[in-house]
Order: sequence, then structure tokens, then C-alpha cells
Amino acid sequence: MNIAFLGIGLMGYPMAQRLCAAGHTVHAWNRSRHKAERLTGAGATVHDTPATAVQDAELVITMLDNGTVVEHVLFDLGTAAALRPSTLLVDMSSIQPAQARDHAARLGAQGIDYLDAPVSGGTLGAEAGTLAIMAGGSAENFARALPVLAALGRATLVGPTGTGQLTKLANQMIVGITIGAVAEALLLCEKGGASMAKVKEAITGGFADSRILQVHGQRMVERDFAPRGRMAIQLKDLRNALVTAQEIGFEAPITTLFEQLYAQGVQHGLADLDQAGLFVELARRNGMA
Repeated sequence: MNIAFLGIGLMGYPMAQRLCAAGHTVHAWNRSRHKAERLTGAGATVHDTPATAVQDAELVITMLDNGTVVEHVLFDLGTAAALRPSTLLVDMSSIQPAQARDHAARLGAQGIDYLDAPVSGGTLGAEAGTLAIMAGGSAENFARALPVLAALGRATLVGPTGTGQLTKLANQMIVGITIGAVAEALLLCEKGGASMAKVKEAITGGFADSRILQVHGQRMVERDFAPRGRMAIQLKDLRNALVTAQEIGFEAPITTLFEQLYAQGVQHGLADLDQAGLFVELARRNGMA
């Protein structure tokens, strides 16, 4: 399939690589061109503008920072205007559900099909092709996208347009809150004189075990906070969850607390750490190195 991929960052790069490896024709664009140029060795064609990247595409994937950036790229940079009728746009960015519905309506007025399909699994999942893909839209558009999405991970259609983004927000609520629980528990044990590595080993296999404990907990043990999914992005997602909760009249006190904790970490210079870097903020609060 002829695919345009817009946004070649931490996640977009390995995802676009996998599409090249799967035999698709990939046209890539990124605001910083040098990031997209890394794909030329995999066979991708790099473009100076998103509009030229999408002009012959059957399917377009956007993997951008937030809803405001997605809107800018689509509607201010001439991308939407360059799309051919019946092109399928799959937005794999993490944005607000209301933004996804708005983008779908504006593109639909041009005869462009739309699927919101954010992902979970981080850079490791992107590299391995094991991402959890949460799709919102019509069954027909999902079926069209599925052969492409299969190269990236496991896709599930969860409901109409916007519900893919709603599911991603739920995912990020669980991830962010669980990272905090793991960090606080491990720090408590270290403060009390136990080995964090041994504590993690001891509770592995019990009811407190989880992928968060195994992956992010290990990063905490090793003090490895190189960014795979950044603190600033986790904060953005929690804020999107709270905006959406307010829109539908839902009270989310636990998410509210963790939004404040991540915000304080970002204010203290942790924005570009891995989201497990909340550990650093909680350590700081307790006077621990």
C-alpha cells in the first residue's frame, strides 16, 4: 500500500521502519527533516512538506505530539487539502476525543475517511510490532486499515470515532497511576532499609505484579530514566483525561492527584525523563537521592 507517515519521532520512527519492512511504499515527513531521513535506508521517500508526502497516498498515518499539532499539520499546512477523496487518515497520535471527532467531521466534509487509533506499548512495542492499538471509527474504515495496523501490533475496534482516544486516556490513567504506586512502594522499602531489587523480586508473581512493575519498576531499580515515553507526554495525557472527564460530567479524583504529581515533576525539570521518572519526584519529596 502507498502510505504517508507524518511524525517520525520516538514512536514514529520504529513504526515507519516496520511498514517499510512489511513491503509498503512509505512517504515520510517530519518537522525536523533529519529525523525522517533516517528512514531512507529502509526505502522510504522523505518529503519537505506533509502536503507533498500525502498527495498520492492511499492511507495516511499521523503520529504527532498532541491535538493542536495534529490540527496544525492537517489544516494549516495544507495536508488535508492535498488528500485525494476516499483516502483513509489514521491518527495514531494521542489527542482528546473531542478533537478526534472534530477532525473526522472536517475531513469527512472533503470525502476523506478517518480512524482514530492511538497506541500503547512504548518504543519497545513499536520496535517489536506488539503495540496495543485502540481504534475508533466505522467497521469499514477499520477493515481497510487492519492490514497496515497488523504490521504494528494488535488492533481492536472499540467503538465510534473518538472512542479510540477515550480508550487511550483510560490506558494512560492506569499506566500513570500504577507507575506512581510502584515508585512510592519501592521508595518506602528503600527508606526502610530494604533492597528495591529484592522487593521487586519478592512481589513478582503475586497480586501486585504487573507489566508496570516489571518494566518501569526495573528502570527505577536501575535509575534508568532515558526517555521511552516522556514525563511531559504522560502529563499531557492525564490532562486530556481530565478535560474529557469534565466534558462528560465524570469525577476523577485519583487522576487529578496524579496530574498534580506529574506536573510538579515537570516543573522541577523532569519533563524529558521517561515517565518512570515520577520516581525522581517522589524521591525528592522524601529527601532521597
